[in-house]
Amino acid sequence: MPKDKEKSIWDIAILEAEQKHATESKEQGGETKGSENHILFIGSKNAGKTSIILRFLEKEEAPKPTIALEYTFGRRAKGHNMVKDICHIWELGGGTFLSQLTEIPLSEDTIMSSSLMVVMDLSQPYELWHTMETLIKGALDHVEQVISKAARNDPKIQDKIKERAWKRIGIDHPDRDMLDPFPLPLVIVGTKYDVYQDFDPEKRKVISKTLRFIAHNYGAALQFSSNKTDALMSRTKNLVSHLAFGTTLSLKTISIDPNKPISVPFGLDSLEQIGLPPVADDDLGRSNARTPLDLWKQAFTSYFPQKSTIKAIVEDPSKDPQYAEAAVDNMREQKNKELERYRKQAERRAKENKTGGSGEGTLRL
Repeated sequence: MPKDKEKSIWDIAILEAEQKHATESKEQGGETKGSENHILFIGSKNAGKTSIILRFLEKEEAPKPTIALEYTFGRRAKGHNMVKDICHIWELGGGTFLSQLTEIPLSEDTIMSSSLMVVMDLSQPYELWHTMETLIKGALDHVEQVISKAARNDPKIQDKIKERAWKRIGIDHPDRDMLDPFPLPLVIVGTKYDVYQDFDPEKRKVISKTLRFIAHNYGAALQFSSNKTDALMSRTKNLVSHLAFGTTLSLKTISIDPNKPISVPFGLDSLEQIGLPPVADDDLGRSNARTPLDLWKQAFTSYFPQKSTIKAIVEDPSKDPQYAEAAVDNMREQKNKELERYRKQAERRAKENKTGGSGEGTLRL
């Protein structure tokens, strides 16, 4: 008999969340069935992804650094029969460093109920394009692989996903032939608006127009936010709620003035309103860009030369007090001592060999 497929820690976490949800619903005498969606948060390091999630879940606690990939969930009761919808929430930490972990929450089983929220730090324009391009392209490559695999069992899945994407944007949108919609619902959030608003007006104009173009190109919604402004966080929370539970978005929040927080729902921007990329006419004529996205990249990175966001990890998470675990820490300390003893014995033996010693003896841990 073939062995059962081993469950990963993420599978176990989801299973426990679902069991807890079902148990609580049963105890309250209600139905246990409801809608089930998945949101993956990715973006700049220290951009405020955790703060957005905590605000959405209405948890009043201080955000902690996300080391790798973290999971939580939210629920919402609907109707009078206590049916509860559930949303699985995944958060990828580390900026672009661990982008390959997107394959865990985005699978064949979840692809039709998944969405992506890209949280970018507006106060770091010299990292903005590199980070966003790396994360969105990485997620897109993986999503396309998953859809291709899922098509073996459901040959119409690609058509279904494409149809849903155009419904979000508008089937008759005037820019239809110029856009390249992301397969899943995509929201781009620009955080730290409280810092960004003090930038030079020309810089704000370049950043806001560029983000509007990127969001429009992928058929995404765009929202500028700040955890220090309740009104902006409320708009961001509404976007998360829309992805999580399908709540209606207000179309009155649209704002494209570069001197104010940008807010553009799905499909409500246009290339005509965004305008041309911020490059001189001469440079525009000499550009070798193959696509409009490439042209905007050249313009933005000329204005804000990009630096890689992948840095050496200096901090040691094992020494972070928030992850203290006595048994594990004691064992780690013991192993560190054994490793240090081994290192010293190895050095001594190397010196003996170099000076013509016998070289005999055994390294003991």
